[in-house]
Amino acid sequence: MAQADPLLRVFVLPRNRGKGAAILHGLIAARDAGFTHALTMDADAQHPADAIAGFMAASMAAPEAMILGLPVFDATAPAIRVHGRKLSNWWTDLETLGAGIGDSLCGFRVYPIAPLIAAMAETRFARRFDFDAEAAVRLCWRGVPPVRLPVKVRYLSPAEGGVSHFRYIRDNVLLTFMHVRLVFGCLWRLPALLRRRDRAGGGWQARTKP
Repeated sequence: MAQADPLLRVFVLPRNRGKGAAILHGLIAARDAGFTHALTMDADAQHPADAIAGFMAASMAAPEAMILGLPVFDATAPAIRVHGRKLSNWWTDLETLGAGIGDSLCGFRVYPIAPLIAAMAETRFARRFDFDAEAAVRLCWRGVPPVRLPVKVRYLSPAEGGVSHFRYIRDNVLLTFMHVRLVFGCLWRLPALLRRRDRAGGGWQARTKP
């Protein structure tokens, strides 16, 4: 496809350094090409490509914000995945004092590139499956408001080509370590976060678009 489309660029990293590292590589390339925002989505057909236009329109209407997918699960979603992510969402609410991230693990998003690259430069972590949650938290810490946009999420069966690279023990340990770090990071930022929340009238200004 890239050979037939001069606007499509494909980057192949020399080794697998994780989802977060791959996204960050793409963000830097997009910034260097003059882009200010970037849309990310999972490559396993969980997210519908026809939702891209709506996410880009929401970003253009609020360029200062990050547009975060709010999953709408169907019957294909494994119960353990649906209920398990609720714990991560609870922690991100705590770490941001209720900034309104909504779903911390959904990979369908539009990021403002410059603040996210700056936020990731502050840590050597968040280069693997922990990227999505930590990116949203660190952008909230920087005052980037979240806008939530519902998006359908479908889990393909193995017969349909659905392959999950999530490993329950390995990646849950990774997420636990991430939340421990982010809780401590929240503590020393607490005065600034409280001031920002107070300026917003006692609550954050997260929005959910229909």
